[in-house]
Amino acid sequence: MSVPYETAAYEPHESPESPEEHLARLLGRALNSFELPDETIRRLDGALAHDSSLHSAHHSAGLHRETYRHTWLLADGSALTLWELVHNTARGRAAQHEVYVDEEELRAATMRLPLPSEAPDFELPVLVQPSPVPGPRHAYVPDDSADHARRLLRRAENPDRPDAETAALLRSACAHQITQAFGRPCRAGRAGLGFSLYEHAFLLRDGTEISLWEVEHTATPDGRHMCEVYASEEAAREAMERRAAQRS
Repeated sequence: MSVPYETAAYEPHESPESPEEHLARLLGRALNSFELPDETIRRLDGALAHDSSLHSAHHSAGLHRETYRHTWLLADGSALTLWELVHNTARGRAAQHEVYVDEEELRAATMRLPLPSEAPDFELPVLVQPSPVPGPRHAYVPDDSADHARRLLRRAENPDRPDAETAALLRSACAHQITQAFGRPCRAGRAGLGFSLYEHAFLLRDGTEISLWEVEHTATPDGRHMCEVYASEEAAREAMERRAAQRS
């Protein structure tokens, strides 16, 4: 029979593991970890975050089988999933762990297990189907991103720039992307003033994404270049409107 998610033979850890620790523990208990491609292990090196969830389970006549989905968020913004098969169908009924790089390999391995033919399909009911890990919104470039965030905030001249709490969060930035933002016209464009708006998107080590919005302009009394930084696009565009209004 199938067993619901909360009764499956899964033992979550009481303290959070780092992505590296979780991978090492998974590979250490898997009997076939040596079969994983070197490229897969290389890509998992330096992963930023991870998530694990039960995919399906079957208990029947003293035998059990569970499958788990382990997903890592990589430094380049992509995600990589490994599939773990746990069962006690070998002699002695001791739990055995196997790991596979794709769901087809997992399915083939499961079909070889001596379980009753009425074993359920892989997919859990929709109500307990784990949600997929959302991908990052940006194509990040791993770099000295924490220092980039520090320098960006340091050159910001507006008194309402992002606070110390935001600066502290950005110390764990491990990748970032800079893009120029266009969009709706503002008074600055109509007044012929030079304004540029940039989004500085940062990826933190826990998978969180934070964006800072930089306004560059020369709408100053002496015409010098000025940099302002805001925590949202709306605040940045409102600042552009205010500056343009002061010069019109």
